[in-house]
Amino acid sequence: MTRSKVGEMLKEMRGEQTQLSLGLEINLTRETVSKYENGRSKVPTDISRTLVNKFDNPKFAMTIRNEYTGTGPKWLDGPNVDLHRSSVKEKTLEELREALETLESFSLSKPLKKLQLFERQLLESVLDELVEAQTAIDHMVAVVCKEAEISYTGVWDKHYKALTSAGYLGGTR
Repeated sequence: MTRSKVGEMLKEMRGEQTQLSLGLEINLTRETVSKYENGRSKVPTDISRTLVNKFDNPKFAMTIRNEYTGTGPKWLDGPNVDLHRSSVKEKTLEELREALETLESFSLSKPLKKLQLFERQLLESVLDELVEAQTAIDHMVAVVCKEAEISYTGVWDKHYKALTSAGYLGGTR
């Protein structure tokens, strides 16, 4: 069985802390922590949330979201990635400009089910650009939070509170 990215991240975040010690902290057995790390069991939602809050690690939060939903950005770790804050900022600006330009060029006034093939292809290009921008933004927030020692979960909590206060969320998370 191959280890999951979530399991790999959990082991990395645990560092020198023993599985037993982590398990006791979050009310799990050492064996359960081992199963999560080795991919023999999926980390349940409530434990995932506990671990995200405990470690406040943006890379782990993004990994959990992607592995369990198959959506959202994956943590960029390929040979061409440069996660220095300046590089991430420049890439984010580039992706935002491209997304904005593509979005502005496409009209959404026509019913989407009535789009012709070429229009649908253009719409898919818009969505591709938006997803690229989302990946860049997520990495920008993660990199800056980590380096500046600003709570990643705190940034999201503040955002959710603002959305709730403005009436965009119903008040429960």
